[in-house]
Amino acid sequence: MTEQRRDIGRFIREQRKLAELSVRRLADMAGVSNPYLSQIERGLRKPSAEILQQLARALELSAETMYVQAGILDADHRPEPPTLESAIRSAPELTDDQRKALLGVYRSFLAANTVTTDDDASASADGSGSTAGAAQTAPASEVVPPADAGSSPDEAGNGAGPR
Repeated sequence: MTEQRRDIGRFIREQRKLAELSVRRLADMAGVSNPYLSQIERGLRKPSAEILQQLARALELSAETMYVQAGILDADHRPEPPTLESAIRSAPELTDDQRKALLGVYRSFLAANTVTTDDDASASADGSGSTAGAAQTAPASEVVPPADAGSSPDEAGNGAGPR
């Protein structure tokens, strides 16, 4: 068994665990048999480029990342820049739990940004302002001073209080 086969199998297993998928579920998602995927993960089989692409799609990775891991593509010859998710997923110095935590935080930030962006866009479209949740200030002509108990307006009507 070659080192490359073991490495791609190990990488696929790590990504599957990170995605919290069973071997059976990933095999179904990728359209391969459960035993075949198990053999790939153990380094007994070398997957074709097509199988790597199917696995990448199921794991939400770029095919290029899989090809580099499998030794099909040179690491310096990446047609697209790596994403933060792929960098987190492939960082060997992180544990599975650390990867899951980082991916969870990153995805929650993306989701929050999507909601904020959507809110900002709808606020701008309806003319209610571009800053979501910002306090609105009434024009000075509409400001009414609060009524204080025990005070009466003076001659000028400015509510200065009793004399």
